[in-house]
Amino acid sequence: MSTEAIVMMLLAIVVVWGGLVAALLHLRRADREDAIEQEMHRDL
Repeated sequence: MSTEAIVMMLLAIVVVWGGLVAALLHLRRADREDAIEQEMHRDL
């Protein structure tokens, strides 16, 4: 494999895994905010 191909492969891997991590972090934050919101509605 050429150097350019390896660099492009590494870039693609970083983009895919980075997107996965970002999506998981977003889901965790959204779940936490929903739980807080539901708890507030329940107390009222």
